[in-house]
Amino acid sequence: MTMTKQTQHQVLDPTLLGRPVHLLHIFAAQLRDDLAQSMRLNMNRRYWGGFQVDDVAFSRLEASDARGRWLSFAAPAGQIGFSLERKVLLSVLNYRYGNAKASESAVAVDESAVKVTATEERLAVVLGQQLAGTLAGRIELNLPAGDKPAPADGAAEAADAGFKPAPGAHPAKGSWTIVVTLADVAGGATGRFWFALDKQLMAGVLRGLLRDRDAGKKAKAPPPLAQRLQVGLTGRLASKEVQLGSLFDLQVGDVIPISLARADVLLEDSRLFTAAVTEHKGKLCLTSFEDAE
Repeated sequence: MTMTKQTQHQVLDPTLLGRPVHLLHIFAAQLRDDLAQSMRLNMNRRYWGGFQVDDVAFSRLEASDARGRWLSFAAPAGQIGFSLERKVLLSVLNYRYGNAKASESAVAVDESAVKVTATEERLAVVLGQQLAGTLAGRIELNLPAGDKPAPADGAAEAADAGFKPAPGAHPAKGSWTIVVTLADVAGGATGRFWFALDKQLMAGVLRGLLRDRDAGKKAKAPPPLAQRLQVGLTGRLASKEVQLGSLFDLQVGDVIPISLARADVLLEDSRLFTAAVTEHKGKLCLTSFEDAE
C-alpha cells in the first residue's frame, strides 16, 4: 500500500485581498513602542514595574487561545476585546498591593490556590482600560485626518473616565487578535494578554497602513523638461504687399483679396514650421505641420 502525505495549503481570505496585511508588522512594532512607553509612566509603573513588553504580533484566534475571561471596551471606532492571563494579573496584583517585592512580582503563581476576589476583577478592568486606550490611540494616530472618528458628546468626560468596560464573549475562531508577550524583568518568566479587534477597528488598522504602503512606492519621475516647458507660438495666416498710396486710399468696407496658402508658425521672430489652415466647428485651426526650410 502506498501512502501519500497531504499538503496543507494556506486558505486565502477574500475579504483581505488587496489589503496591506503584509504591513501589519509595522503596526505591531508601533504598538509595542506605545505599550512600553505607557507602562513606564509613573501612573502605570506601579502596576507594571516588574514587566517589560517582549513581543507584539497579529494572529487569527484559534479555539484554544485565550480561554480566560474577556472584557469588552468601547473605543471611538469600535469594540476592543481584552483578555489577560491570570498569572500575569496575580503578579501585578501582588506587586501593586505589596504582597511581593518588585523583583518577585512576576514569579510563577499557583492560580488554582488563589481565590478570585473583587479586587482582582477591578484590577483587570483598570489594566484593560489602560492597554485598550493605548491601542485605540495608535489606531487613530495612524489614520488620515479625514478618516479619524468624530468626537462624541462628552468626549472629555469619557477620556477622563477611560473606556467603559463590559463583559465580553470569547471572540469567534478566526478573529483578528493582537498577542502581547510580557517578560519578567528579574526572573525572565513570560505571560501574555490579547486584544480582539472587531471589523471596524481592523479596517482602521489597515487604512492606517495604506499610507506606509503608498510612501514605500517609488515616486514617479517627473516628465522631461521638454514636456513641461511651455512656449507661445504665433500663427501668421497670410501676408500681402501693397503700395503705400493704395494703403492710404483704403476706405471702410474696402476688400483686400488674399489667398490662404500654408501659414507660418513663429516662435517670437523665428519661423519654425509651416501648417495648413483648416476650419473646425467655426474656428480656424492649423494642421499638417512641416519644418520650415
